[in-house]
Amino acid sequence: MYVWARMARMMATARSRGPYLVGGESRLVFRCLPTDIDFNNHLNNARYMMLADLGRIDIFLRAGLIALARRNGWAPMIGGLQVAYVREIRLWRRFEVVSSIETWEGTSVIGRHRFVLDSGETAAQIMTTGGVYDRRGRRFLDIGEVVAALGRSAEPRPLTESEQLFVASHRELRSSAKRG
Repeated sequence: MYVWARMARMMATARSRGPYLVGGESRLVFRCLPTDIDFNNHLNNARYMMLADLGRIDIFLRAGLIALARRNGWAPMIGGLQVAYVREIRLWRRFEVVSSIETWEGTSVIGRHRFVLDSGETAAQIMTTGGVYDRRGRRFLDIGEVVAALGRSAEPRPLTESEQLFVASHRELRSSAKRG
């Protein structure tokens, strides 16, 4: 079951968090609910991905990308992700999902989602890659084009070593999947 009630709350409160600017963060607060847990009584691994989705949607909504994508026939899409679980999030524990656009290169954008416990410790981190697909043009857009279409002027920073490794690993895994 998707997190529809949480998405509705995030969308209803997006304005109160202000516009998203590249380099900023999306911060969404949650509590680990009985519908989120597995048999170990902690946050289920699939729920991490769904809550990261909400962080990305919050960024897209607050940056104006969702409205722009609808007008232009674009579709923001995730290409892949890598997760590192460090600490468990137990039932009823409060935590934040802190999401950000880290940088981009060509048609790929690198995002990050940190799951932060109320103690300030990181419970998990997800690194993502994705892009914006132009359905009419049948191509992925250069992210610089998307940033300009949003009326922003921002330059990507160089990829860190861990981002370079992630991109290379993702590229190889994707290639392997295509070979079947």
